[in-house]
Amino acid sequence: MTAKEGSLLTRIDYPEDLKKLTGEELPQLAAELREFIIDALSNNPGHLGASLGAVELAIAIHYVFNTPYDKLIWDVGHQAYAHKILTGRKKRFHTNRMLDGISGFPKMSESEYDSFGTGHSSTSISAALGMGTASRLSSEKDRHHIAVIGDGAMTGGMAMEALNNAGVSKANLLVILNDNGISIDQSVGAIKDYLTHITVSRTYNKFRDAIWLMLGGNKKYGKNTRAVIKQLGNALKVGIWKKSNLFEAFNFRYFGPIDGHDVVRLVRLMRDLKKIPGPKLLHVITTKGKGYEKAEKEQTTFHAPGVFDKATGTIIEDSCHGQAPKYQTVFGRTIIELAEQNPKIVGITPAMPTGCSLNLMMVKMPHRAFDVGIAEQHAVTFSAGMAVHGYVPFCNIYSSFMQRAYDQIIHDVALQNLHVVFCLDRGGLVGEDGATHHGAYDLAYLRCVPNMTVASPLNEEELRNLMYTAQLEGKGPFAIRYPKGRGVMPNWKTPLTEVPVGKGRKLKEGKDIAILTLGHVGNFALEASGTLEKEGISAAVYDMRYLKPLDESLLAEVLQHFSKVITVEDGAVKGGFGSAVLEFMNEKGYSAQVKRLGIPDQFIEQGTVQELYHLCGYDVEGIIKAVRSLKE
Repeated sequence: MTAKEGSLLTRIDYPEDLKKLTGEELPQLAAELREFIIDALSNNPGHLGASLGAVELAIAIHYVFNTPYDKLIWDVGHQAYAHKILTGRKKRFHTNRMLDGISGFPKMSESEYDSFGTGHSSTSISAALGMGTASRLSSEKDRHHIAVIGDGAMTGGMAMEALNNAGVSKANLLVILNDNGISIDQSVGAIKDYLTHITVSRTYNKFRDAIWLMLGGNKKYGKNTRAVIKQLGNALKVGIWKKSNLFEAFNFRYFGPIDGHDVVRLVRLMRDLKKIPGPKLLHVITTKGKGYEKAEKEQTTFHAPGVFDKATGTIIEDSCHGQAPKYQTVFGRTIIELAEQNPKIVGITPAMPTGCSLNLMMVKMPHRAFDVGIAEQHAVTFSAGMAVHGYVPFCNIYSSFMQRAYDQIIHDVALQNLHVVFCLDRGGLVGEDGATHHGAYDLAYLRCVPNMTVASPLNEEELRNLMYTAQLEGKGPFAIRYPKGRGVMPNWKTPLTEVPVGKGRKLKEGKDIAILTLGHVGNFALEASGTLEKEGISAAVYDMRYLKPLDESLLAEVLQHFSKVITVEDGAVKGGFGSAVLEFMNEKGYSAQVKRLGIPDQFIEQGTVQELYHLCGYDVEGIIKAVRSLKE
C-alpha cells in the first residue's frame, strides 16, 4: 500500500514532514489519509470506522505538538491508524494486524511515538497523568501530555477515577474527548446523555461563542474581563441546561464542543491550549466512519467490517451456506430459548451486544437484556445484585476484558456464592487483535476461585447444554468459556440436556496414548488421532468439559491405563488445565509422562487464529508432533 503519486501524503513519513505543510494544505492531507486507510482496510481488515473519525485529530496533534517528546496516548487504540501512518509506519501499514506485521493497536515496542500501549478502554487519562506527574517531578515543564479518549471509553469507571485525580494535580495534561456517540454499538448511559445534551445545546453554544468573540476573543481584554466571561458562561450553563459542567466540576478547564473534522480550527485551538498550564479538556464532535458513506450510515457494521468492496461498500464474506455457526450466534439464540422457558433469566453485557449476540435478546426481550456500557466491574456486581433477588444473570464479557473485573468475581459473586452465569466469549487466541485481546488467562485465574464452576464446550451442542445446565437452581457462580468464530456443527440446534457438573467423557478409544482436552481444541485432537491411527499409533481422546470441578474418576481411569498423556487447552499452560491434571496426579500419587500443550508463557502477537494455533503448537499438526515425540 502506497500513497498516490504526487499526493501530499507521499511527502510525509514522520511528524517533522507534516510540519512543513501550510495550514491550508491540511484538509487535503486529511482527505488523502482517509483514502489511504479505506484502500488498505478494504483488502486487509481492521478497525475502520473509529480511525476514519480521528484523522483530523491525528493530523492536528502531530502538527502542533512536539511528538514523541510530547506524549500522546490513544485510548483503546481503535482510533490510531492515521497516527501510525504519520509516524513512520506508512510503508508497513499493509501488514497491519498480520503475523510479524505491525500491531492494530498502539504498542510501545513498535514505535517511540506510541507512548503507551492500549487495547482495552479507559486507560489513557491515568497513563497520561502518571507521565505528566513524572515530567513535573523531573522538571520537564515544557513537556505536554495528551490523552485522546473516545469510542465510548469515557463510560469506563477508570476514566472517572483518573479525572478525579487529575483535577487536583498540576500536571500539564490535555484530555481530548473524541465524542462520536458510539463505541462498537451505540453508547449508553447518563454520561452519553450528558454529552449529547452539551452537543445539541445550540442555545448555550451560540451564546458562549458570541460573547467570547465580542469580549474575550481580542487579546486587549484582560484577566478580569475573561473572569467575567467565565462566570457568565457558568451562569448560562446552569440557566440553559439546569446543570453545571461535569468536567469543570473535576477542576478541568473545559473547551468545546467543537467540530473535530475542522482541522484548521483544531490546529488553531491546540496552539492556544499549549499555553494553558494544568489539566484541560477539549471536547470534539466527530463522526465515526467520516468520509466513507457506508461507514457513516452503518457505524456498528463498519467498526471492523472485514474485507469490503471500496466502491460499493459491500462486505465480502466467505459463503457460510452449510457451515457451522459462530459460537456467538449459538449463545444469542440459546439465551432467548432459555429465557422463554425461565422468566428469571436476564442478559447483561458491557458494551458488546452485537459482538456477543446479546443484541438478539435485546430486540426480542428488551426489558430483560442490559447493555451497561464499557464497565466490566459494574457489569459483574450489577449481575450479583440481580442474583440476590433470585434472577439468573447471564453476564457475557469477552475473556480478555473479564480480567478487569477479577475482584468483583471473587468479592461480589464467588464469596457470596451467588448464582451468576459468566459467559466468557473470545476465550483463547482471538487472532488479529493480538496480545491485548487474547483470552489466554481465564482458565488459570478462575480455577483458583472457591465456589466457581468452570466449563468449556467442545462444540455448539455442548455450549447450549452447558448454558442449560448453568441456569438450573443452586449452581452458584458458573463460568462457560468459548472461542471466537465458528464451531463444527452445521445442525447445531439439538434438544437441550443437562451436562452433569464435573463429568467428562471419552470421545475415542485408544491404547497407546491419552489426549486430554478442554473445549473446542478437542476437535483438533480428534482429527489428529485419526491421522495417527493411519500411522499405527492408537490415541484415546477425552473431552474433560469441566476444568473445575475436574472429573477425578475419569482422570483416575486414564492414569491407570496410560503412561503417556498429552493435555491440550486454548489457554495459558501456566496454571491452566494441564497444571490442574498435574496437581491431581501429585495429590493422588499417579505417575505418567505428561506433555502440556497450550499458550506458552509469553505474550502472543497478532496473526490469523490458525497461524497462532500453529505458532503455539496445539493445532492438529502440533498435537500429532507432540504424540510422536512421546512415542519415540
